[in-house]
Amino acid sequence: MKKINAFILLLLIGNASFGENPYKGSAALVTSELIFGAQDVPFASCHASTIAEITDGLIVAWFGGTKEKNPDVAIWSSRYLDGKWTIPIELANGKQVKGKRFPTWNPVLYNAGSELLLFYKVGPNCSDWWGELITSKDNGLTWTKPRRLPKGIWGPIKNKPVMLSNGELLCPSSTEIKGDRVHLETTSDLGLTWNKTKPLNSGKRLSIIQPTILIHTNGELQILCRSNSKVILTSWSSNNGISWSPFEPTTLPNPDSGIDAVTLTNGLNLLVYNHFNPKYDWESRNILNIAVSKDGLNWDAAVLLENDPDPDSEYSYPAVIQTDDGLVHITYTWNRRSIKHVIIDPKLLILVPIYNSIWPEEL
Repeated sequence: MKKINAFILLLLIGNASFGENPYKGSAALVTSELIFGAQDVPFASCHASTIAEITDGLIVAWFGGTKEKNPDVAIWSSRYLDGKWTIPIELANGKQVKGKRFPTWNPVLYNAGSELLLFYKVGPNCSDWWGELITSKDNGLTWTKPRRLPKGIWGPIKNKPVMLSNGELLCPSSTEIKGDRVHLETTSDLGLTWNKTKPLNSGKRLSIIQPTILIHTNGELQILCRSNSKVILTSWSSNNGISWSPFEPTTLPNPDSGIDAVTLTNGLNLLVYNHFNPKYDWESRNILNIAVSKDGLNWDAAVLLENDPDPDSEYSYPAVIQTDDGLVHITYTWNRRSIKHVIIDPKLLILVPIYNSIWPEEL
């Protein structure tokens, strides 16, 4: 992958406000690149990427079409092979047997070793969509026909599942039917049969969706969730996700935007999210951040990925994994026109405390 000088990279991503004192976290940035250009794809808009490691590289998927919710929105994918991203191809769409077509939504990749799983949603909107699954045994080169998930099962709604020590695949999910509510789904046979928890919240007072899962060294599970309360919410489980504690706020502000996290091999927890900037409208997604925590409670600032002064710009819906070589790979929506891929070397992270929920560079 093409390496870019860290300071030049900061200027490229619009971080000119650093002046002569660029943020220390830039040292951990290895690569930052767009996966495709407008000339490489037939769609005008894209969103909601997902990433997985494969035998010979990486694979990324997202949804793309005229505009989110349009019937022509399909699931697209690109693979990173021999140092280059392949031209995106369509993997799935919402065409129905009787000819009607629905938009597709929120793909989620998971490499189970024996096969690659791609979950996604199909339907006219978030309230009426259903889950579908395709699989690949050749690193994403060819795929099975879509299989609809059982009624009441949506699969991982935005963020990747995690494999538990008991062999169950734990999928973070949520619904937007009777209020925005979080639940967890499990499958012990890679999507053939399923179980799920009851909703973890009522959806009446708080809207909570799109959990991401952390696995702590003591075996405890933690979910971090997007909410409408201007802060990321969290819940804990000590019994492999069967039951969960009441939601509590973290110290991390967020403008009701998608997040994703991963527990690293060294035990640290890394979170990618939009940190709420009080200088702009709270719904803005023009700043994208990485925070790191040892315990899932106290978070330090690590890297400022994007800092665009234009509040109408959008860098959102991150997906994050750690590959076998120890590097961290992040993808996210880049102004709805492309998907950006960033590589972070976690050994080079310099952590700065976040005081009073304010990102250090805003002090």
